[in-house]
Amino acid sequence: MAFAGLHFFWALGGEVGLDVSSGERLASERPTWFVAGGLWGVGVLCLIGAAVAIGLQRRGVLGRGWRALHWLGVAICVLLLARGLLVEVLLIAGVPAVGEISAAQRFWTLALWNPWFILGGCAFGLAARSFGKGGAGEGPEA
Repeated sequence: MAFAGLHFFWALGGEVGLDVSSGERLASERPTWFVAGGLWGVGVLCLIGAAVAIGLQRRGVLGRGWRALHWLGVAICVLLLARGLLVEVLLIAGVPAVGEISAAQRFWTLALWNPWFILGGCAFGLAARSFGKGGAGEGPEA
């Protein structure tokens, strides 16, 4: 929810931290595609992720609902881990295409953003793994 709020703040014109998150060029120019997809779109995806996280805490979900929610949690886990780990490795390795970012953007990506992607991926993976466990008549066997 906090990340959704931050993206909505930026989409509405807020500037604090946007340059070190997305880069100075995007933060200053704010092209329509970036505001629509990169700020509003990511904010909405964060809210959907929060809804899935809340759903993964439920017990007693049966049948197709269980399977859909479980696999959505697994998919989010894989997506967040892949994004966090891939960008972390590319930045640490100093890959030239990624090296075109500012020192501040590199620092905040390594120190703040990517660890949250990795932590979020682990949390979704654990939630999906334990989803539906906890009582008779719950989970995929029901």
